[in-house]
Amino acid sequence: MKKILLISLFIWVKGFSQNTEFIERQGMVTFFSYTAVENIKAKNTQTLSLFNPKTNEIAVQILMRAFVFEKSLMHEHFNESYIESDLYPKATFEGVIEDFNPDSITQTKIIKGDFTLKNITKPVEIKATITKDKASYNIDGNLDVFIDDYSIEVPALLSPNISKKIEVKFSFKYVLYDI
Repeated sequence: MKKILLISLFIWVKGFSQNTEFIERQGMVTFFSYTAVENIKAKNTQTLSLFNPKTNEIAVQILMRAFVFEKSLMHEHFNESYIESDLYPKATFEGVIEDFNPDSITQTKIIKGDFTLKNITKPVEIKATITKDKASYNIDGNLDVFIDDYSIEVPALLSPNISKKIEVKFSFKYVLYDI
């Protein structure tokens, strides 16, 4: 399974990277869900992202099993019951930064694109802060994911304990990508 995932990741990167100049190999994605019983939060630092400042394109691939939770039972429920990581091992985003200026030091922009989770693709708009230094770009932002949009089923007994809206935050530091 890991070999198939690595091969598909390589093909995905090569397909996008015809003009790609920047890459983030260990981007951070976190999510938070408030509940009356117990808050649910997780962190993933195995996110791959590509960014082309010439075309304003951005692509992100998130390995779902790489999310780390405070409790192992949360990790198990997330992967087996809610996300079904064996069937849907990754989430992806492909989009374009609106009105991006590659020379600006700091800018807040909207990224429009398609977010895919559990093989369901929805258009999204993400407000992000982009900063540039000599040899890199940082892109930080957040997005609300609604579980009903992606067919994430919650048992009726647990429904009051799971928020319908998940707050997702990301932070990517892109460095020059040598093809």
